[in-house]
Amino acid sequence: EHAKELGNAVPTSPFFFLKPTSSYVTSPGKIEIPQGCVVHHEVELGVVIGKTGRDISAASALDYVAGYALALDLTARNLQDEAKKKGLPWSAAKGFDTFTPIGPFIPADQVPDPHNVRLWIEVAGQIKQNGTTDTMIFQIPQLIEHVSRIMTLEEGDLLLTGTPKGVGPVRPGDSVVAGLEYQGKELSRIEFEAVDRG
Repeated sequence: EHAKELGNAVPTSPFFFLKPTSSYVTSPGKIEIPQGCVVHHEVELGVVIGKTGRDISAASALDYVAGYALALDLTARNLQDEAKKKGLPWSAAKGFDTFTPIGPFIPADQVPDPHNVRLWIEVAGQIKQNGTTDTMIFQIPQLIEHVSRIMTLEEGDLLLTGTPKGVGPVRPGDSVVAGLEYQGKELSRIEFEAVDRG
């Protein structure tokens, strides 16, 4: 549904981009909104890789998962739209400092079925996204298989897995709160304040 809301075709194979670790920011913290950028939130389940592997089969993919984390994939949507038109990579749109707010590590045994996780985000006091990971276009084993056929996955790598419908803007002055729930139990909550990037 997220693909449809942006007017994108639903992909037939996984597509991914890289985000720098310098974009990570932990909760509680500040999200910096760069001048001239229309920044959108995307709440996501992060998959934390537990051991190095390449050419990992979907059947064994979950053996490589150490755990999970609640994360936000922030996007300068206007820069991404320009990059798409020109066929350019999305690094600038996705890679600003503070564009990957992230919660604490959740061990895999606390989430036996990662395709049954509820994710939500509230911006300026309003719920904007509230969905479950069972609506993913590609399940986590497929994502791990796909990425590991291209590049080696290493211990500590983080794969973000997609977002529910409802993405929208984050503006300076907004409070941003997100949560991750499994079987009705909240496992993670992160809180940020959006500020102008100085």
